[in-house]
Amino acid sequence: MEGTAFWLLAALAAVFVGMSKGGLPMAGTIAVPILALKISPVAAAGLLLPVYVVSDMFGLYAYRKAFNARVLWIIGASATLGVGIGWATAAWVEERWVTLIVGLVGLAFVVTRVVQRRTRREAQPARLLPGLFWGTLTGFTSFVSHSGGPTYQVYTLPLKMSRVVFAGTSTIAFAYINAVKLIPYVALGQINLESLKIAAVLAVPAAAAVYLGVWLVKVMSEKLYFRLILGMLFVLSLKLVWDGISG
Repeated sequence: MEGTAFWLLAALAAVFVGMSKGGLPMAGTIAVPILALKISPVAAAGLLLPVYVVSDMFGLYAYRKAFNARVLWIIGASATLGVGIGWATAAWVEERWVTLIVGLVGLAFVVTRVVQRRTRREAQPARLLPGLFWGTLTGFTSFVSHSGGPTYQVYTLPLKMSRVVFAGTSTIAFAYINAVKLIPYVALGQINLESLKIAAVLAVPAAAAVYLGVWLVKVMSEKLYFRLILGMLFVLSLKLVWDGISG
């Protein structure tokens, strides 16, 4: 983990992590693939998780008054179970198949949303059982392949929260999930003293990028914000499908 190319990619990944905590949740999903251009995906995931946690603190402060409490309770409880399942099955689950399934779910959801938009469906309530199902998947896929965003959005986008509440709820939910993931990541050896030293450096641009994300959320229109989220979900899902197929 050295050299100019590594540090440039690592800094760019850290900026995307920070922006995700500023209210652009899908930006964070680009971070690990960017750093994986130089080091292994497993090493990249372990290196960036502490950066996520540090930038989470800034995101939590920025959105401390903008969130949907019911969604947070449902997602928090079920995602904890999902992380536990991911930890328990880490030795037997092949990441490529999880990645492929998550990508296909994301693509199907985007297509469904486009069709629903034409029919102008009303906002859905935050129902418990669907939330428990998608929340568990979010925790599991976030642990196994750092791709919890698509399954999380399958549940939350139909609720049609305002962009600020959506951003705040997403930031707080994934801050909690990342904190829970620290324990199994340390236990599995994916976080060590060397990676923590590098993460401490990367936390600086990540923290600054949090406020860039907050600013972008505030200046964008409601329609543009959710179109951007849906567009990024589509692109990410395509990449996940490709990664799953190619292995």
